[in-house]
Amino acid sequence: MKNILVIGFSTRNIVCSGKRAGYNMYSIDAFCDYDLLQCSAGAKKLDIGETFDVDNICLEELAGIIESFNVAFDAIIPGSGFETIGLERLPYRVLGNEPELMKEVSDKYRFSTLLKRLNIAHPKTVLLSEIDKLQLPAMVKPACSGGGIFNTKVENEDDLKALHEKSRNTNIPACKSIMIAQEYIDGTPASVSVISTKEKAIAIAVNEQLIGIPWLTKTPFAYCGNITPYVTPYASEMKKISEELILELGLVGSNGVDFIISENGPVVIEVNARFQGSLDSVEMATGINLLDAHMKAFEGNINIAEISEIQYAGRAIVYAGREMMVNEAVQKKLLEMNVCDIPNVGQVINPEEPVISVLCSGKGREGILAGIEESVIFIGESLNLLDSR
Repeated sequence: MKNILVIGFSTRNIVCSGKRAGYNMYSIDAFCDYDLLQCSAGAKKLDIGETFDVDNICLEELAGIIESFNVAFDAIIPGSGFETIGLERLPYRVLGNEPELMKEVSDKYRFSTLLKRLNIAHPKTVLLSEIDKLQLPAMVKPACSGGGIFNTKVENEDDLKALHEKSRNTNIPACKSIMIAQEYIDGTPASVSVISTKEKAIAIAVNEQLIGIPWLTKTPFAYCGNITPYVTPYASEMKKISEELILELGLVGSNGVDFIISENGPVVIEVNARFQGSLDSVEMATGINLLDAHMKAFEGNINIAEISEIQYAGRAIVYAGREMMVNEAVQKKLLEMNVCDIPNVGQVINPEEPVISVLCSGKGREGILAGIEESVIFIGESLNLLDSR
């Protein structure tokens, strides 16, 4: 297979990984970032509105965009947001997990029932209307949404009333409107990256998750990136749980398991049955090409040598503090840094939307964080050249 099309909200990391592995990579996504355009053999921008509501996209429209490439695609890879849209109904080979399985895994309420049956530590989960069954504090989130943008910690009745009032005045997409409440677990967010076939699963990295970092975002639980590896006494246990869970679910390719490492040990939060945001840090830390590993897993092969991290690596996402439009001078400054997800000239970025990602590698976690902070300060100074719109 040579010509591969990736469809997702943001596909840059998958497309650039594929190019490094020697594939002809094409993309349909919502941003068409500068570096995506540099990596891809062709890219089309998908208009999914300001709410990023995939329900607005019909397969007929998507099929027309695919045909407009005039390329004989060997396979389509669904990225974030497009796992359950029905790509399997198109006349292409789809290298993603089975749609019904994806719906079960992607729905945090249904998934919690599965984890309970498997006797895997997981936060108690109820529908928001049943939050009185939980002891506060609780975490309220959409049943089928990632990224943490809509997540809210509810500590008392006043918080709950404020949440209901906010939900009435917030335009939440239909696909994210079913809300759940989970037992709040205090601890360190982490994840495990897994490559699997139906018969074998290998956990290739344990990653620290950067969530709601104040100098990257004002949104308390927004996903802000990863540092790989995450050194913890629970690493072996987390890898074992992840491998067994992925095999139990029957997932194939690149998949991830999110955890909170509590004072009582690791607790599974969710499974991302697709490429994860940790792709950059995992590849830099291990030297493994995840797109190539994903492709081979669908052929029934896991051809990964003994895994040992070759360095520490991190990716951090910088969110906008205000509305802005990128100009040539700012983009030129940003290109001087070790960055990715680079916005195009003329692109409008709304408050608390991702602006750019910073990459850093080195010998230890503290050095990675220091390098990222230094880059973020430079980026902030560059963005100050922009006038609010």
